[in-house]
Amino acid sequence: MAPCTGARTWPAPGCGARICAADVGALRAAVNPALLRAGDLVRACSPRRGPVHRGADLAGARLRGADLRGASLRGALLIGADLRDADLRWADLIGADLRGADLSGADLRGSVYATGTQLAAARGDAATRLPGAVRRPAHWATEGTAPEEAARTGS
Repeated sequence: MAPCTGARTWPAPGCGARICAADVGALRAAVNPALLRAGDLVRACSPRRGPVHRGADLAGARLRGADLRGASLRGALLIGADLRDADLRWADLIGADLRGADLSGADLRGSVYATGTQLAAARGDAATRLPGAVRRPAHWATEGTAPEEAARTGS
């Protein structure tokens, strides 16, 4: 089968079957140790070793203003959680479910594995501080955004 590289369309012709046939479990098992290690290295930079809530059910949790610096929230269910003004710097957020979570005023700078998709499913505001590589979701309020954030998001 021809490789799927160099194509201008996605998926490249002939790649659909390869994508569907991929053993996702095996691929995840191969990459997961590296992701865990990278998350641990980022969390180690935190001045505070945060709690480990890996896979925890924190749906609807009242975590307003919580100090979650360096926390492991890998795969945690944070659906509808109140994370307003929470300090999530250096937190590992890979696979965290943030649907409906309120991140207004939260600080996510330096967090690892926060994705635009996760944040788009949450609520936030102009005071929410984001990791450098993540864009502010369009539906979040941007009035009063910090100058460095405004430059990055085009606000």
